[in-house]
Order: sequence, then C-alpha cells, then structure tokens
Amino acid sequence: MRYVYVIFFLLVVSALSILGFRGSTFKQPPLEIFPDMDHQPKYKPQSTSVFFADGRTDRPVPPHTVPRGGLIEDVHLGTGMDTSGDWAVGFPVEVTAGLMSRGQERYRIFCAPCHGALGDGNGITKQYGMAATPTYHDDRFRDMSEGEIFNTITHGKNLMGRYGDKMPVDDRWAVIAYVRALQRAAQGTIEDVPTENRSELGL
Repeated sequence: MRYVYVIFFLLVVSALSILGFRGSTFKQPPLEIFPDMDHQPKYKPQSTSVFFADGRTDRPVPPHTVPRGGLIEDVHLGTGMDTSGDWAVGFPVEVTAGLMSRGQERYRIFCAPCHGALGDGNGITKQYGMAATPTYHDDRFRDMSEGEIFNTITHGKNLMGRYGDKMPVDDRWAVIAYVRALQRAAQGTIEDVPTENRSELGL
C-alpha cells in the first residue's frame, strides 16, 4: 500500500511540475527542458552585431554576385549586347504569337501608364503633369537597336526607373517585340493588308 502512495505522490508532483505553473509569472527565467530551438545563436535581420565594424548584421551583397538560377550565359539575351560589346540588333528569342501576347500584357501593366496604349507618349500620367514622356514613333526610337531598348528597360534612363527587378529577361524581350509591333502599325497602310482580309476592315 505504501508503494501506491509513493507512486501517487510522484504523479501529483510530476503533474504540478509540468502543468501547474503554466501562465505564472516568475522573476527568474523558467527551466526549459525542451527549448525546441527557441533560442538560437544566430543573427537576425536588422539586428546589431559586435562582430562587424559597422555594427550591422545585414551585410551588403558582394560585387558581381549572381543569384542561384540567375546566370545567363547568352550575352545577347542577358545584356542586350553582342560579343563585341555593341548594342545587339534583333532578338535572341523566337518572336512568336505567344511572345507578342505576353509582351502586350506586360506592356499594358508596366509601360502604357506613361507611354500610352499606342506608344505615343500619351499615357494617363500625362494628365498628372508628366509631360516629358517620349513617343516610340520618333525616328530616334525606330532606329534604336533592340539591345539598347533592352538596356533602357533593365536599368532605366532619365526619369524612367529601372524594370530589371520587376520583369524577367524573357518578358523584357517580349515587351520590345510588342513595341516594334506598335511602331510598325503606326506606319501601316492598306497595302500592308492582304487583299483577302481587307473586307474585314470595312474597306
């Protein structure tokens, strides 16, 4: 019978040890039998560090760092330049209906607010004071190589911010293809429409 009391006493003590003090306030840190990695010897973002001279844990990215999966060996595709370092002419990807459709979608999101749906510089931002947005239909932009346009989209120019961090490489080339289509359409005539399709225009 004595053993029954001993076992009962141990069970009560165990239950109180595990459950009885939950939610109570202590002056000393509680004993953590299973800390579950709550306290880890690691640096947290935007905290301080005595190891580095500037006292920050956030470290600047080393120059020329390439994110995993971000290395593009095709120079034309990744930079808009050819192997000689000049702006490349033409596209490093196949221009298909799917690419044009993607370019139209991305253009409407990122470009049309400033450059307008037709690429004529009459976007909605013009109504709010941005009067310096250029038109793609100037000869200067018509004659500009695709590689230079790619570079402008990637890094920005003048008042235009960069979009390299917002649009993947393939999307940038898709937008350029769509811009070329807008430029070609602005110079189109009835002679460019096949005879069998002219009736669709009501002509």
